[in-house]
Amino acid sequence: MNGCLLAGMMTIALHGADFRLEWTHSVEKVAWREYWRIEDDGLELTRAAVKGSGAGMEPGEDAELKNGWWVWKPDLPVQPQLSLAASGATDGAWRICDRNNCRKIGEAPGPPIILRPCP
Repeated sequence: MNGCLLAGMMTIALHGADFRLEWTHSVEKVAWREYWRIEDDGLELTRAAVKGSGAGMEPGEDAELKNGWWVWKPDLPVQPQLSLAASGATDGAWRICDRNNCRKIGEAPGPPIILRPCP
């Protein structure tokens, strides 16, 4: 099964329904990853991981340290969409990755990018 995301006006084709959203925290400069699945009713967060902790980046209560990452399953209902800030203040962009590759979005400052499943 292939997946599809809308990121603002851009369509992102995925290999499968699962994808990873990655970024570097703008203040702490620490890597963060979220693992999502496209569902019929929106986006399901299946796992999160952070390389460290700091301002607003504390791992979840049930986090386990695995290969240098704090990993846990957040308690979050399925989301109809995600709003990604595009401040230009980070050491890169948001990265959307499937099993084959990663794509960058939001490198330049601008309005938030709305990420949602394709209709």
